[in-house]
Amino acid sequence: MQLNQIKIGLFAVLLGLSSVSIAAKDFLNVSYDPTRELYTDINKAYGDYWKQKTGESVNFKQSHGGSGKQARAVIDGLDADVVTLALAADIDAIAEKTGKLPSNWQQRFPQNSTPYTSTIVFLVRKDNPKQIKDWNDLIRPDVAIITPNPKTSGGARWNYLAAWAWAKHQPGGNDKTAQEFVRKIYKNTKVLDSGARGATTTFAERGIGDVLLAWENEAYLAVREQPNKFEIITPSLSILAEPPVAIVDKNVQKDGNEALAKGYLNFLYSPLAQDIIAKNYYRPRNQKVLKKYSNVFKPLKLVTIDQEFGGWTKVQKTHFDNNGIFDQIVKENQK
Repeated sequence: MQLNQIKIGLFAVLLGLSSVSIAAKDFLNVSYDPTRELYTDINKAYGDYWKQKTGESVNFKQSHGGSGKQARAVIDGLDADVVTLALAADIDAIAEKTGKLPSNWQQRFPQNSTPYTSTIVFLVRKDNPKQIKDWNDLIRPDVAIITPNPKTSGGARWNYLAAWAWAKHQPGGNDKTAQEFVRKIYKNTKVLDSGARGATTTFAERGIGDVLLAWENEAYLAVREQPNKFEIITPSLSILAEPPVAIVDKNVQKDGNEALAKGYLNFLYSPLAQDIIAKNYYRPRNQKVLKKYSNVFKPLKLVTIDQEFGGWTKVQKTHFDNNGIFDQIVKENQK
């Protein structure tokens, strides 16, 4: 009887050890609005790879919202293992205010830690009833614009800066004429949602507005889901949007996820992940993969943040901090 009890006890211990060894690791990617579908696919592919390599299962969790709002959530304590946000300024803010990752975080992965790019395009109703062809059409009095709020959305800041750059590149253009042009853009804006996905919902599902200023990938998703309702207009000039990625060091060290996080972000540069990225309508960095999808990603003139605006630190302070140019534009439009 006693021997049987010992055997039962040993079996219970072994069963307990087995359950510990196969318990899934929790892993949180805090991202911005339009990447839900992308990281659902990435997580499945990388989870399969990681389990084959290590025998460990991973419980991938995703958090999405406006990029600025997501950055503040991490600053306030959201336990992100990695952040994959819409712009470098938001990750800079996390580094500066929490010390959970170094200020030189962009040097850790290729292309300044941006494994894919995007740009800003126009999503319009089918057959383009307002005949919107370029940025100058957006300030006509008969055009209603949908774009998110630059104070909470990274995509909205790219929209704002793309419009500014176009205006400045026109004959006789300068910062003064660009500011006036962008003021007119927001004068015609009917809804300022907190994030890019919310703006898409307002335009596509609620039926508000004539044109949505959108991430290229978000526009393609809308057309794929409802091809008979929308079409994409590519402007003559737009901006090279570079959404960056980073490991939140102190969080992964605490959770024991350092190797997992580093592998996860490195995986984004692999041919397999670059193909997944292209299928989700982000522009891959891998030139062979980009060429494979040349029928999707049309060439257009793109300006960069560094060349056109002097980098994100300057942009954030000048345009989007409290009492910056965007706040001035809002106050002027309220008069």
